[in-house]
Amino acid sequence: MEIREQLSDKLLDKTSKKCLLDIEIYKQRAQMYSQIEGAIGVLSDMQADKSYIYKSKTALELGISFHTDSVEIDSIWEEEMLKKIHPDDRLKKYIHELRFFNLLDSIESELRSDYAVLSNIRMKDKNDEYKAVKHRMFYIYSPDNGKLRFALCLYNIALKQSLIPEFMIVNTVKGEIFVKDKLDYKSILTHRELEVLKFVGEGYSSKQIADLLFISVNTVSRHRQNILEKLKVNNSTQAFKDSFY
Repeated sequence: MEIREQLSDKLLDKTSKKCLLDIEIYKQRAQMYSQIEGAIGVLSDMQADKSYIYKSKTALELGISFHTDSVEIDSIWEEEMLKKIHPDDRLKKYIHELRFFNLLDSIESELRSDYAVLSNIRMKDKNDEYKAVKHRMFYIYSPDNGKLRFALCLYNIALKQSLIPEFMIVNTVKGEIFVKDKLDYKSILTHRELEVLKFVGEGYSSKQIADLLFISVNTVSRHRQNILEKLKVNNSTQAFKDSFY
């Protein structure tokens, strides 16, 4: 299964008990963040499987065109933004967000709002060149069913134009880095697993990967399972922490 599909399965709210949080309030907050910070703001609604994107001049710098200052899409995935992200960073972003979800799912509900994701990623700009972008993500949980209801993502051009990707979970209350991603895929995965990982990040199916690498679908499936196990995507909180320092 694709890592993004795993993430979708966890994020999308399939419970029968609905969250009563007012979407209009959170849309206003997302728009406010976008306007004040000059960011691209993306509010994703897990209950409705929709996203609301609020642009600023940052969107123009990244060559992202919307006909209006805000747009609604029928998916929690903002494809026009995501396709701008470097393939390696996009895949790590999905893995990191899956770990973030697993972490928050394992702690007490009243502590969840203390944490956020802070990432430095590479995105193509209006000149089709990679530019360092600061990405922040916050989760809002429902008081009605205890499930994740909203994710707010903010994209800004980074002040420091370092093209070295970085992924962190921070405690915003204490001002501390909770965990910092130190995964070096090249030292963890074999050459063949890295090849498979690259194609997975590009969205290729197992059949397509098998054809491209001249191997069987079963071999691709085995490599994909090994990748998930080595990256500890679905492991316990302790294993999660062991992957960072």
